[in-house]
Amino acid sequence: MSEQAPAGKVDFKRTLDGYRARAGEFRVIDVPEHRYLMIDGHGDPNTSPDYARALEALYPVAYKLKFASARQLGRDYVVPPLEGLWWADDMRAFTSRRDKSRWHWTTMVLAPDWIERDLFDLAVAQAGAGAPLDGLDDVRFETLAEGTCVQTLHLGSYDDEAEVLRRLHEQVIPDAGLRLSGRHHEIYLSDPRRVAPERLRTILRQPVVPLAG
Repeated sequence: MSEQAPAGKVDFKRTLDGYRARAGEFRVIDVPEHRYLMIDGHGDPNTSPDYARALEALYPVAYKLKFASARQLGRDYVVPPLEGLWWADDMRAFTSRRDKSRWHWTTMVLAPDWIERDLFDLAVAQAGAGAPLDGLDDVRFETLAEGTCVQTLHLGSYDDEAEVLRRLHEQVIPDAGLRLSGRHHEIYLSDPRRVAPERLRTILRQPVVPLAG
């Protein structure tokens, strides 16, 4: 599905089906290919300096890209929410034991499908035109193809996701005749700096394939 830009500013949280989810509802959806600004890293996001550096580099590029799109293409949009891919060599370190020191991650922000690489390169150059920005060279522009996924909305602290993930992985997905096939994906609809932990809204997404596939 291609994002169409109506008159005015596009808000992808309203126009893309992948940003829709309800608590307690596990929905099978087909997610089209999307391009993202991405940075990879490892370790506890709460304490890792790499995670902080990743966010400090990612957001300036995301906003420069938005401004360049509006100025050069006449297509303005709301910068989409932060997203993340999460995995571990032993996924129990993520789903049940929550051993954050063992986590690998890709933090990312969606880019509209009308953005081409030359505009991304311009945004990176503009983001780095002022004070030195650590991590800027690590920002990449790549396509993510997830295909069939199961997703739900988690309400509450990130540390309280374990039970929802257990149900998703051990009950919902197998009962639907599916199996896990890709990296756990989270979409952060709330800003933890402004929202109490118990009110955070996070989409939990898991790519899947048929059990026989």
